Amino acid sequence: MPITDWFARRKKQELKPGADVYRYDNLPREFRVQVAYILKESLGFWRSTAPFHYCAHLPNVWWEEIHNLAACERGNFQLDTEADEPFRKCVNFLLKAETDDALSLIEVAFRYLDAIVRDWPKHEVANLNLTAPDEAIAQLNERFTQHGIGYFYAGGRIGRIDSEYLHTEAVKPALRLLREQGKGFDGPLEEFVKAHEYHRKGEQKEAIGHALKAFESTMKSICAARNWTYDAQKDTAKDLIDIILKKNLIPDYLQSHFAGLRSMLEAGIPTVRNRTAGHGQGPSPTRVPEHLATYALHMTATNIVMLVEAHRAMQ
Repeated sequence: MPITDWFARRKKQELKPGADVYRYDNLPREFRVQVAYILKESLGFWRSTAPFHYCAHLPNVWWEEIHNLAACERGNFQLDTEADEPFRKCVNFLLKAETDDALSLIEVAFRYLDAIVRDWPKHEVANLNLTAPDEAIAQLNERFTQHGIGYFYAGGRIGRIDSEYLHTEAVKPALRLLREQGKGFDGPLEEFVKAHEYHRKGEQKEAIGHALKAFESTMKSICAARNWTYDAQKDTAKDLIDIILKKNLIPDYLQSHFAGLRSMLEAGIPTVRNRTAGHGQGPSPTRVPEHLATYALHMTATNIVMLVEAHRAMQ
């Protein structure tokens, strides 16, 4: 089933400044139902048949194996006691289970689709009119992204979309620090949140562009808060870095430790943006890899945390 652009979903995707950018501990019912649709369309649905026709309907075979795999791993004989067949047991479990258990079932089902159904003889599957495994996996990952759920499926496993350490130690503190600084830091906060919105939607060039804006705006906010002279219209990241270093935002006793800070900042976020999102893309559209945009967002978050904490610590 094609995934359409849904107004209510777009509205929900607009993050509020200061909110976390991904969720990890809650799978909304809407997402669970959508995954059930993907599984039904890629694995088929259960059909009640006479015992001697049982194996003729492949989805029956697949769903029984998926159910038994998941139930065995949980140490149970069945996933659900209300339904009377494996497909419905799996769906009921998906809709009601705790987050980790629901993700475990999704992983088992998609691993089975990815490894077993993919290699099933094509002439046996041909008349079932099923969604191809690669398309089903792409739809699952798109649903993760649409709901701001920080997981993805690849290579037989569900993993976190970013490093838990980086997200905990950089992204969330950056959001918190910018929010706590108040009105003068509303600009970088809004731009940083917007960068993550674009990242979630797969618009990576825009994500990197807004990451740089958030980085530059953080330095401008610090300059404004401290009445340091700067040109709000003309100063680039390089100019702003010059100002904060000359003003000893980083204390003298740490200058040697941070000797490479300026080159890292100049060669990091600005260069990533300049070479991908900041200039004309030429006769052929350029595509920014997701891992590059993720790197830019993490680097931005780390630098924002360092700058704001230095600003707060400075007398």
